[in-house]
Amino acid sequence: MNIYFLQAPSSGPFGNMTSLIFMGAIILTFWLFFIRPQAKKAKSQKKFIDDLQKGDKIVTIAGIHGTINKVNEDGTLNLEVSPGSYLKIEKSAISMDWTAALNKPADKK
Repeated sequence: MNIYFLQAPSSGPFGNMTSLIFMGAIILTFWLFFIRPQAKKAKSQKKFIDDLQKGDKIVTIAGIHGTINKVNEDGTLNLEVSPGSYLKIEKSAISMDWTAALNKPADKK
């Protein structure tokens, strides 16, 4: 009885090195286009949250507009949504993008 084992054809002296370089290029591409931008955005979001202070006009991720009345030590804010009406919200509930758009000066045409 003859049993034949299939062997991968050798692709020359650099066959395995080429696949390692290709895998390295794929990992580098994922890092450049996915991991690094996400880490930069998370870092800027944390800086934005840490820099909030009384009097800042903000927008929450739920779309609630208001002015910060008090920054609490437990990671919350007192938000004045209308004169005399306050909400207690988490700092993480603030949208950095919408708040930047709200505070951006209007373009004059």
